[in-house]
Amino acid sequence: MSDYKSVQELKSIDPGMAAPFRGIYILKRKETRTAKNGNPFLKVELGDAGGSFSANAFGDSAVFEALDPAAEGCIVRISGKTDYYNDMFSPKLSAAEVIEATEAEAEGMLGALVEVPPESEEELWDHLVEGIAAIEHPQLKETVQRVIDDTETAFRTAPAAISMHHAYRHGLLEHTVHMLRACRALLPLYPQVDADLAIAGIILHDIGKLEEYEGDFSAKTSRIGTLHGHVVLGFRTARKAALQSHLNTDLTERLEHIILSHQGEKEWGAAAMAATPEAVFVSMVDNLDAKMGMVQRVLRNANEGDEFSERLMGLQTRVLLTPPDKS
Repeated sequence: MSDYKSVQELKSIDPGMAAPFRGIYILKRKETRTAKNGNPFLKVELGDAGGSFSANAFGDSAVFEALDPAAEGCIVRISGKTDYYNDMFSPKLSAAEVIEATEAEAEGMLGALVEVPPESEEELWDHLVEGIAAIEHPQLKETVQRVIDDTETAFRTAPAAISMHHAYRHGLLEHTVHMLRACRALLPLYPQVDADLAIAGIILHDIGKLEEYEGDFSAKTSRIGTLHGHVVLGFRTARKAALQSHLNTDLTERLEHIILSHQGEKEWGAAAMAATPEAVFVSMVDNLDAKMGMVQRVLRNANEGDEFSERLMGLQTRVLLTPPDKS
């Protein structure tokens, strides 16, 4: 049996122990920083299907030499000792080496590296197809179907974010489907919201992320993602499909507006503030599922016995992990 430790196994070790460990993880993030003494060090995020952790590699160490040239998204074998800093799991690394996916597979670890949603890809995709079928306006349905036909392979596997929410394989599909379910449950409460536009807007709201992100094992922002961002990229994709589908000008503008405003606030990346019933509705459903997606993920990755999660940047707090006492 392999002696490699998963992230969850590492975090379940008594915090008072400095336990030696080995593990195979994905190098999710790498940032070069400067210490107070002027020397460089790396702050890295390493992870697998069950979570991630941050650690430092200082400039005079073999770990720094191994990871400094490594690309984000590569697979690394790590040795170290468990440790905590400011109540955050932050192990001390003693050795590191980049390995190929074939070696990780030979070690029986490749399948444990990639996080996926609890629901299967096929089940999620079936729900997306149902959502498209629910759009009654023929040109609006054709617009959405045209985009999905052109992007199906990428849409099925893409993450919804780099780190904030649904940041894993099939995450964009899961996020979109959860929004569709919430949308169709809430629409009867808000008859002022046009159902066809709301459903179409939800399916296409994050379509620009297919161009914004790249990477097989860990997402990073692409060149065009940095220069344009997913809101503009999604607007462009939707407009092209709408023109090809002969969608009328009013519906085209309203669909584009949902995409341009779905981030909610301009400081969060919105190009415009939501100004139609459908845009307000989609923006709120997006925010709801993004935040609840963070909660769902931290709950399913929690270690038994933990009371609180680590601090989640997207929620600006830690999450209480124990269920309500209803005795």
